[in-house]
Amino acid sequence: MRLLHTSDWHLGRAFHRVNMLGAQAGFIGHLVATVRERDVDAVVVAGDVYDRAVPPLAAVELFDDALHRLADAGVPTVMISGNHDSARRLGVGAGLIGRAGIHLRTAPSEVGTPVVLQDAHGNVAFYGLPYLEPALVKDEFGTEKAGHEQVLRAAMDRVRADLAARARGTRSVVLAHAFVTGGEASDSERDITVGGVASVPAGVFDGVDYTALGHLHGCQTITDRVRYSGSPLPYSFSEADHRKSMWLVDLGADGSVTAERVDCPLPRRLARLRGTLEELLADPALARHEDAWVEATLTDPVRPAEPMARLSERFPHTLSLVFDPDRAPDDPDVTYARRLAGRSDQQIAEDFVAHVRGAGPDAHERAVLRDAFDAVRADRTVREVAG
Repeated sequence: MRLLHTSDWHLGRAFHRVNMLGAQAGFIGHLVATVRERDVDAVVVAGDVYDRAVPPLAAVELFDDALHRLADAGVPTVMISGNHDSARRLGVGAGLIGRAGIHLRTAPSEVGTPVVLQDAHGNVAFYGLPYLEPALVKDEFGTEKAGHEQVLRAAMDRVRADLAARARGTRSVVLAHAFVTGGEASDSERDITVGGVASVPAGVFDGVDYTALGHLHGCQTITDRVRYSGSPLPYSFSEADHRKSMWLVDLGADGSVTAERVDCPLPRRLARLRGTLEELLADPALARHEDAWVEATLTDPVRPAEPMARLSERFPHTLSLVFDPDRAPDDPDVTYARRLAGRSDQQIAEDFVAHVRGAGPDAHERAVLRDAFDAVRADRTVREVAG
C-alpha cells in the first residue's frame, strides 16, 4: 500500500503579515496531483490542519475544497487534529464525511478504533491519535500523572490491544501529533511542554509498522518507521534551510517500509542576512537573495536611519528587521540577552527567585512553579478548544 504522509498545513496562517492562502491553495493542488500521478492508495494528515481553533472563513473554505478534491480522487484520507486545531470543531460531521472516504479522528476515546483499508495483500489498520493534552485526557486514559509520555503510552496500549485481536498479518499505521525525542524543532511550533518535559521517546510507538508524525515543521526521520513530514510551507525564518516535502511511503506485504520525499512548491525562497546596513546594500554576493523573503539582522553599533526603507530598495521582500549591534562583551544589554538565550520559562522564573532572595527555589518550590506554568498552558488550551 502506498501512503502519502503530510501534516501541519496551518490553513489561515500568515508569514510575517504575508497572506499565505494562495500558497496553501497551491499546496492542496500539488497534493491532489501527487495522489493521482503517483498512484497513492491513502493520504494521512497528522494534525494542525488549521492554524487556530477558530479559523478564518477563507481557511475553512480551502479545507472544504481540499476535502472535495480528495474525495473526488477516490483515495481514502485519514486525518487527525493537532494542538492548533479545535478537535471538536474539526470533528463535526465526521460520520457523514467518512462515507466519502475522508476519515477524521479527533476524539481521544477513539484511538483504539482504526480505519481499516485493504490492498492486494490484506488489511491495513490506521489508528488516529489526535493531539492529547495531558491535563485534559488523563482521566480518559487512567494515568496517574498528567504527562505526554504517560498519555501517549496509554493510547498506544489501546492500539496494540486492538491490533493483537485482529487477523494475523494485519499491517498497521499510527498517526500522532507529538514532540518525539530526537526531533528538531523550529520557531514556528507552539510550545507543548508539560511538567517540564515536552518530548516522548520513539519507543512509545513500538509494535506498529509506520508512525506518521505531525507537530514539528521540519521533514525528518526519527527511525525508518517513525517520521515527521513537516509543514508543506515555511512559517518562520528558522525554516530557511528546510526542504519542504511530503513522505511517499510504500508499506510492503510483510510490513516493510520504504520512503521517498516529494518536494512541495514554495511561493518564494527564504534568506537570513546579517551584517551592517552598508554591507548588506553593497555586497554583490547577496544578489541571489534579491527576490527572496528576507530577514535582515543589522549589526551596526548605532541604529542607522530608515533601515527598512533602504533595505527594501535592494531586497523588496524584506519582512523582518532585527537589530543585534556589535558591542563589547561586558555591555549590560549583551550579558542580559545571553543569560536569557535558550532558557525556558521555568528556568527564567527560578533565576528570578534566586535574584530576589539570594537563593534559588528548593525542590518543592520548583514543583510549584512547574505546576503553575502547566496550569496556564492547560487553561490556554481549554479556552482555545472552547473557542
